[in-house]
Amino acid sequence: MVVYPGRGDARRAMSLLWRTPGDAPRAAGRRPELTVDLVVATAVEVADAEGMEALSMRAVGERLGRTAMSLYTYVASKNELVELMYDHVFGEPADAAEADRSPGWRTATEAWAVRLWDFYLRHPWALEVSTARPVLGPNEYRLFESLAAVLHRAGLPPVRIRTTYGTLFNLVRGQVQVAAEARRAEAVTGIPEDVWWHERSGLLEEVAPDFDARFPTLALMAQAGAFTNENESEPYLEQEARETFRSGLASVLDSLEAHLGASGRSAP
Repeated sequence: MVVYPGRGDARRAMSLLWRTPGDAPRAAGRRPELTVDLVVATAVEVADAEGMEALSMRAVGERLGRTAMSLYTYVASKNELVELMYDHVFGEPADAAEADRSPGWRTATEAWAVRLWDFYLRHPWALEVSTARPVLGPNEYRLFESLAAVLHRAGLPPVRIRTTYGTLFNLVRGQVQVAAEARRAEAVTGIPEDVWWHERSGLLEEVAPDFDARFPTLALMAQAGAFTNENESEPYLEQEARETFRSGLASVLDSLEAHLGASGRSAP
């Protein structure tokens, strides 16, 4: 499931995204108990607990003890609600990044990426919101600014800051999606991780007896333990995704260090 932001009234959506927290519009007449903030926070609870597929205006209303229709005073549609939810939860890594006092650009950049990884595992439904058309909310920009400021102080040129941000953001998002899906696979399919791998990989010997001859490099890697799950308490693919993320992050940081020098400022 992919949700594309920006399908409703642009002015209304942007006004809600950039409103002052607590200044949510209220229904006309007597002062109601609900606010946009409460509706959004409740929707996040639903998505965190049950996934994006369980999110609906009715589900949010039931959790609030209200009808779905009563919510439309505050949020015009489910799509608009998802936009508000998405930017709302991005306040978590943005707050942490702004409070970070890590010494040195490399430590701060690595911490930024690791926090984003942990954030997505707390809110895996956010991975279903497409970044092809960004929400353009304040917390998205705060997260971008927090890393851009670190890289700017280190001496990275503006264009390189943009491409580095994109590289790191998509490195995290791409690999954490694998990790999040690995966590959820057993609940959705009913098949434990080890059972699935044992059954499928075991059948390779039957259906492809010449596997090692056809894929000699992969066979060599297997013999060297490259595909061994060192931590059986977590899904194999989650572990592999985390290792790939860490390796990719180190490569990006090494490249930046070669350009900037260990102390920060661009190398001549």
